[in-house]
Amino acid sequence: MAYEKSLSKNSIAAYLSDVEKLAFFFNQNQKEVSPTGVTYSQLKEFLIWINGLGVSASTQARIISGIKAFYKYLLIEEIIDQDPTELLESPRIGRKLPDTLSIDEVNQLIESIDLSNENGQRNKAILETLYSCGLRVSELTNLKLSNLYFKQGFIKIIGKGDKERLVPIGKEAMKHIELYVDNFRNSIEIKAEHKDFLFLNKRGQRLSRVMIFLIIKNQVKLCGIKKSISPHTLRHSFASHMVERGADLRAVQEMLGHESITTTEIYTHLDRNYLKKAIDQFHPRSKKNQ
Repeated sequence: MAYEKSLSKNSIAAYLSDVEKLAFFFNQNQKEVSPTGVTYSQLKEFLIWINGLGVSASTQARIISGIKAFYKYLLIEEIIDQDPTELLESPRIGRKLPDTLSIDEVNQLIESIDLSNENGQRNKAILETLYSCGLRVSELTNLKLSNLYFKQGFIKIIGKGDKERLVPIGKEAMKHIELYVDNFRNSIEIKAEHKDFLFLNKRGQRLSRVMIFLIIKNQVKLCGIKKSISPHTLRHSFASHMVERGADLRAVQEMLGHESITTTEIYTHLDRNYLKKAIDQFHPRSKKNQ
C-alpha cells in the first residue's frame, strides 16, 4: 500500500481498520478462521453483522472495498488461489451532498473571527486558505512554508497518495497568511521537527486535524450559522461557487486533486435556475443566441 500504491498514512490506516473489523467479527463469534480460510458465506454473515450495528451504507461500502483490496493482494501474491470477495456486493448508495455555505455565509464565518484574540489571525488565515484553495483538512495541516509560491500566486499541495499539485491561492488568503506569519508564527518558539509547517499551535507544533475541526466548529457557533459545518464544507463550497460562476469543471477537478471528473461532479449541485440560465446563454438554438 505504501510503496506500490503510494497511499497516504490515513488511507493505509483505513484499509487496515477494515480488515481488523473482519477479524473482530470472527473473534466475537468465536470462529477460528485464518485469512486464507474465509469463505463467501462467512463474508455475507459479516455484512449482516455490520448492517445490524447500524453502520451507514457508505461506510459499509468502504469496509467492503478495504476487504476486497486485501484479498486482491492475497491473490496477486498467490497466497490464495480463489478470491472469496469476488461476488461480494456493496450496498447501493446515493450521491449524498454535504451541506454547503452561501457566499454570504462564508463571508459571515470568516469576518466573525476576532483578530484581537491571540489565535485570531492564524484562524482567519486557516479559513481563508481552506476556502481560497479548496483543500482537504490533511492538506492544510501538512502545508509547508517551503511550498508557498506567493510571487507566482500558487501553493504546492501534497494530496492523496502523496501526489503533488499546484493550486492557485487568492490575494486575501495570501495577505492573511503573511500577517499570521509576521505577527504570530515568528514570535513563538518552534519545535525543530515542525519548523517548515505553516500552521502551528502556541507550543510551536503543527496543528492536528482535530484542532482544525474544533476551530471551525467553535467559529460556526459564535457566528450563529445553523448548519452542520466541517473543514470539508469549505472545500465543497469552494467547488460549488467556482462552478456556479462559470469555472470549467476540469479546472476545478485539477484544483481539488480528483483523479476522476465524476468525483468532481458531486461538488456541483447546480440548481435548476442555474442550469436553465446555462441553456439560455450557451445553447445555439436558444432565443438569446438567435
